[in-house]
Amino acid sequence: MKLSNPKTIIDLGANVGYSAAYFLSKYPTASVLAVEPDPDSCAVCCCNLAPYGQRVRVIQGAAWPECAKLVLDKGAYRDGRDWTSQVKLASEGASRGGAQVEGYEIAALIALCEASEVDLLKIDIERSEIELFSRNAEKWLPRVKNLCIELHDSECAAVFFQAISNYCYDLSRKEDVTICQNLRQGIESGK
Repeated sequence: MKLSNPKTIIDLGANVGYSAAYFLSKYPTASVLAVEPDPDSCAVCCCNLAPYGQRVRVIQGAAWPECAKLVLDKGAYRDGRDWTSQVKLASEGASRGGAQVEGYEIAALIALCEASEVDLLKIDIERSEIELFSRNAEKWLPRVKNLCIELHDSECAAVFFQAISNYCYDLSRKEDVTICQNLRQGIESGK
């Protein structure tokens, strides 16, 4: 993905900070908000991104369609490894007694960046994209210029593409990653 001088990048599902470090290195004038729900991964992310100083902010939390109390559900998805942790509403509980996690709506995360729009929104949130794009996406999608997302299955893809159906964008895919560049509202979606 080629971006022209991005200023604001949000990394949802930052894990231990590798993608955020890549963005910060590739785009020296950009700032990154890295969001990671797993407390252990978040601690490593903070250490890994410390050399970037004020250009990065790490939040221990998760993206959700509205502000909510969530819990971390470790070991229940895919191969059960730490990087496959998911979040669920606290009222639904977690199968493995996970940590409490703050759920942030995207508009709140954008406000934390002190930006009016996001140049790149990177999303790898282990099927929570279903929740994220099922409701309230119309409140924040107009503020996103480029989107890079890992869609974890056909249900995730269906919900995502429905949410952006009224947008124009330049679509590309590489392995599990879907990229929508130049995202803008319009009648010719997917173009």
